[in-house]
Amino acid sequence: MLGTITNTVAILVGSAIGAGLKRGIKQQYQSALYTAMGLASLSLGVNAVVRTMPQSRYPVLFIVSIALGALVGTMLDIDGRFHRLVDRMGATADGLAKGLSTGILLYCIGTFSIVGPMLSALEGDNTFLYTNATLDLITSAVLSATYGFGMAWAAPVLFCWQGMFYVVALWFGPIIPDALVAEIITVGGTLIVASGLSLLGIKDCRALNLLPALLVPVVWFLLVAGFGNA
Repeated sequence: MLGTITNTVAILVGSAIGAGLKRGIKQQYQSALYTAMGLASLSLGVNAVVRTMPQSRYPVLFIVSIALGALVGTMLDIDGRFHRLVDRMGATADGLAKGLSTGILLYCIGTFSIVGPMLSALEGDNTFLYTNATLDLITSAVLSATYGFGMAWAAPVLFCWQGMFYVVALWFGPIIPDALVAEIITVGGTLIVASGLSLLGIKDCRALNLLPALLVPVVWFLLVAGFGNA
């Protein structure tokens, strides 16, 4: 878990640095950083989708995943609940809520944050996680310079996310197919694109309502495996 702990600390340190810088940054520059994060989200999301989609065994699975995820997420009102939680924390609502939802997606949904803890558990290799920690240090500093130290709340989310993959890899590592990881990253990349569109003010996609989409590939592969063994 050393790599995950390092990654978590990197977000906390980056958030502290960014929050310190925020006091000396004028509103116009904060707006510029806001736009930069939107463009970065779009770039990272598109890159993830383009890179992993050719590896898909089921080309339409990510479409079904997004559609079902959106329906379930809207029924559960994940985005609305998240915003209300941020309000109760005393945040200046919409800004920090958007920043946190974007940060959580950027930190958690990607090759490094999914494959990294699995490699750490199976092979003791923390290279991916250390690389991810460096990227998240910079990203969290930029986000916190825009949204404040409240961005540090993304750190425990990352710890639980990576910790889950670490534990799953310890228990089931040898039987997790690479194709499933590729599907999850493809769906995750689409979620990051949605977050970028929201940040840029192009379309409020309520990206958090799409989070259940990440479970659809898992359920699909379990069904395929079950019927295959029947």
